Amino acid sequence: MAVLPMFPLGSVLFPHTPLLLRVFEPRYLTMIGQLLDQDDPQFGVVLIERGHEVGGGDRRSSIGTTARLATVSADADVLHIVAIGTDRFTVEQWRDDEPYPRAEVSPLPELIWNEALTPLRTEAEAIVRRVLARVDGPWDPETELSDDPLAASWQLAAIAPLGEYDRHVLLRSTTVGALLRQVIDLTLEAELLWAAE
Repeated sequence: MAVLPMFPLGSVLFPHTPLLLRVFEPRYLTMIGQLLDQDDPQFGVVLIERGHEVGGGDRRSSIGTTARLATVSADADVLHIVAIGTDRFTVEQWRDDEPYPRAEVSPLPELIWNEALTPLRTEAEAIVRRVLARVDGPWDPETELSDDPLAASWQLAAIAPLGEYDRHVLLRSTTVGALLRQVIDLTLEAELLWAAE
């Protein structure tokens, strides 16, 4: 079991996907400052299921993703951070939030890619790109995906036009097949909702 600095957020981070953050809260500025002294700076990201990011009292997900710091730049009292999601974990126990949130975590097994899933991944990608072309969102339907099929499967989950609850369901997937099937089902459900509006 490892103890990780934690960054609870109102959004889900998936493995193999980027995370862009503007950090201005003193406790997280302290956390990033300490991480920059490490050879391999990493922190955990979990979804805030209920409550607020500031002032405590929030309810945090028990499953999250480790983020590896890639770049940090400063602008007045704000740090601009780019991190990359790596591995998923389960939170075993939260430590004290002072000076910043920390938790004891256990790694979750990495999902295993099987070439037999290629048609399912192709179908999922086609559906996600089709729906992205019809809705306004942060992701372009032409967004490039990794050549690695496992990484691309997680990236499809990240760019699918879904709410955070659905994204959290995807993060909990235990197989790549289940991940891709849920990406398809949830994206088609979202498409029906948009069509009904």
